[in-house]
Amino acid sequence: MSGGAIPRLVIAAPSSGAGKTTVATGLMAAFTEAGLTVSPHKVGPDYIDPGYHSLATGRPGRNLDAFLCGTDRIAPLFLHGAAGADLALVEGVMGLFDGASDRGELSSTAQVAKLLRAPVVLVVDASSQSRSVAALVHGFASWDPEVRLAGVILNKVGSDRHEQLLREAMDSSGVPVLGALRRDGRAGTPSRHLGLVPVAERRAEAVESVGELAARIREGCDLQALLALAHSVPELPDAPWDPAAELAPTTETAAPSVRPLIAVAGGPAFTFSYAEHAELLAVAGADVVPFDPLRDERLPPGTRGLVIGGGFPEVYAPDLSANAPLRAAVADLAASGAPVSAECAGLLYLSRSIDGKPMCGVLPAEARMTERLTLGYREAVALRDNALAAAGTRVRGHEFHRTVLEPGAGADPAWGLTHPERRVEGFVTGGVHASYLHVHWAAEPALAGRLVAGAARVAAGRG
Repeated sequence: MSGGAIPRLVIAAPSSGAGKTTVATGLMAAFTEAGLTVSPHKVGPDYIDPGYHSLATGRPGRNLDAFLCGTDRIAPLFLHGAAGADLALVEGVMGLFDGASDRGELSSTAQVAKLLRAPVVLVVDASSQSRSVAALVHGFASWDPEVRLAGVILNKVGSDRHEQLLREAMDSSGVPVLGALRRDGRAGTPSRHLGLVPVAERRAEAVESVGELAARIREGCDLQALLALAHSVPELPDAPWDPAAELAPTTETAAPSVRPLIAVAGGPAFTFSYAEHAELLAVAGADVVPFDPLRDERLPPGTRGLVIGGGFPEVYAPDLSANAPLRAAVADLAASGAPVSAECAGLLYLSRSIDGKPMCGVLPAEARMTERLTLGYREAVALRDNALAAAGTRVRGHEFHRTVLEPGAGADPAWGLTHPERRVEGFVTGGVHASYLHVHWAAEPALAGRLVAGAARVAAGRG
């Protein structure tokens, strides 16, 4: 089997809430327990589901987002992530045909399935229907002839009689039923203000939940039929994404003479990160070392650059605030001019406070929780040269938060948002670039190269 012919399935649904994550994670765990090496993927920008995928498979959960990364990178990123796997499973986002607002099919599960030439298995919430399920599936199967809807898994089935009615209805649809799962809340995953609770915050319980999901999938799904369907795919003509090749063409991303250490925040408070970011930092010439702002009282020795991604600092604000030694160390590093990249949770951590709890005080702003959800794709341009991007650099990103910042004087905005609204956003001060915007560096590898180059200058004493 060549790399481009990796067996693969896309797990989709008519809408959010049908059980995609339950089924996809359970399938990943069941096939992994059966001895297969499973590569997990997630359509869209979500960071939390890939954490459960990683727990189920033992491999990094990777995102496939056509808005953030471009349609031409979807298959290469997939092949990069799936290298060496026996099977790749891709969990969709929202409903099968739902994409970025006002962009047609862009970033939808259907578009990604077509780009991967992968069959789609539709997870249907059957809890309040019987014969109507066939009409629903028929509509989804016929909507776009380029999407191969190859099977259905019936979820939230109430009884043997209910399952019989559903299967009888589906007999006339032409789409096979590949599984039927009963209503069962035991293997659920708790949610809060931004979705599921990340694995890092409930690892022991999450391990148990994933094991229960695998058992439910083994009991209710035809794994052999699903695996045969995954093997029915054509070869992809694309070459795998190569982070080293992406960084090779520019002098900005040439390997530095001094290999700097870049510390990357992790732990329960900072769980949002794309796997490709650390890979790009490493091939750009950095030693990448994780640290946990909840527990570590100092940065890794020799830190010359800092990356603080997204997560839930508002949930852990008292504990983050109590770790005064690390807050001071972060502030000192920022004051030294070392490059610091902070996204969303990192932005809040660098502020003066979150809901009155003191933070690092690097940025002249106070953060607080609100009831309002800010959510959506963004297009932006860098307003000035900074540690992460050259002036004029255009990126696509994603915002997802329920906090606001009340800024004071003393920092310049990082981005000028150009779509869907025009406003400035984020902070640039010294070597610090902080923003609510989540950006996938695979779409703009020079961001990683620029950050490493700045850290190398600090390491070499050139500031």
